[in-house]
Amino acid sequence: MRHVAIVGSGPAGYYTAEALQKADDIAIDVIDRLPVPYGLIRTGVAPDHQSIKAVSRRYEGVALTDNVRFVGHVAVGDDIGIEELTGLYDAVVLATGAPNDRPLAIPGADLPGVIGSAAFVGWYNGHPDFARLAPPLDAAGVAVIGNGNVALDVARILAKTPAEFGGSDIVAHARDALAGGNVRHIHILGRRGPHQIAMTPKELGELGHLERASPRVDPGDLPDEGDDAMLEPGMRKSVTHLRNFASNLVAKPVTIDFDFFAMPVAIEGREENGGRVQRVIVEKTALDADLRSHGTGEHYAIEAGLVISCIGYQTPPIPGVPYEHGRGRFANDDGRILPGLYCVGWARRGPTGTIGTNKPDGARIAELILEDVPRGTGKTGRSGLDRLLDSRGVTPVTFRDWRRIEAAEVQAAIEGAPREKFVSIEAMIEAIGR
Repeated sequence: MRHVAIVGSGPAGYYTAEALQKADDIAIDVIDRLPVPYGLIRTGVAPDHQSIKAVSRRYEGVALTDNVRFVGHVAVGDDIGIEELTGLYDAVVLATGAPNDRPLAIPGADLPGVIGSAAFVGWYNGHPDFARLAPPLDAAGVAVIGNGNVALDVARILAKTPAEFGGSDIVAHARDALAGGNVRHIHILGRRGPHQIAMTPKELGELGHLERASPRVDPGDLPDEGDDAMLEPGMRKSVTHLRNFASNLVAKPVTIDFDFFAMPVAIEGREENGGRVQRVIVEKTALDADLRSHGTGEHYAIEAGLVISCIGYQTPPIPGVPYEHGRGRFANDDGRILPGLYCVGWARRGPTGTIGTNKPDGARIAELILEDVPRGTGKTGRSGLDRLLDSRGVTPVTFRDWRRIEAAEVQAAIEGAPREKFVSIEAMIEAIGR
């Protein structure tokens, strides 16, 4: 029997388990520090994108097979070390994702009211680490820094009415805070232009159908329409949405302005308000022949009492695991880190690609493991893990326990919503009946 531990129960982890579990001589433990599985499917995907979250049913099918086990509420690095895991298992796969924000390296980035997207998205999705975030939604102006889908998600969530959250699983504290907020002007800031965005057509198109918010694009920022022919089809559709936003202005209470060629260079606060952010200083940019942005020396200010940075993510280091700080991921050679230690998904390649990208990635890592690991090494795997955790007073959450948590969340849901998530680990454990 070959024993494999996968650290992280998000898409990368479960796609790897799915590929591995087809072997007839393998036992897989999927370990997560939270008592609940599915990673960013639960706490990263926007709550109003339920069709994307439905992929968790595929992961549930993997989790219910005889040779895959969920081991929740076990923190690698605290409850058990990497060297201990590699001593117990023939292969250990780090599928921890990239849950940490890349730092916003400009003056004032540490002011109250400046929040990373991982924290803000975690807050409205009910991640226990961010349930008490309390973003200042009394601000009329909000600056969202970034030109990817996360920035669009953040802007859309800020702009929606309570009724527009019907059918979503946005958590109660966020639903109530957004309903009582005062956001009226949202600026999405990007250093480059419309042809360089990382926004997909579906997410952009959603902004055009919001009840109380109107997206706006300065026609002067758009390149000649004939240049769109050089774009690949998906990007061309995205730019078409931007052109529609520029030509079809609709007066609504909330505005979503796309500030292209806009590089934040400083964030300023108001001393009489505890130093809380008041404005973002932006330098206009231009593109060189290689499409890299550079400052022009021309500046302007955006009034904003809340700034949300959506400039990318990085994998947190783990003691004893080689790490590439420049790329924010584990140092690896095509997924191999050290003998018996692998990484997959964003932990391997950095924060790029979609949820679906993790499927072939997981399949490739599974192939490597089956090639590298001989049968009958004598390692104890899950029985050894259970003994070690028991000796330390750590009681893992099983998949059966998770289904009790899930059932309680479904029962607590408001009308039309799929669930009302527990937002603290204590509440999750209590739902199990411990």
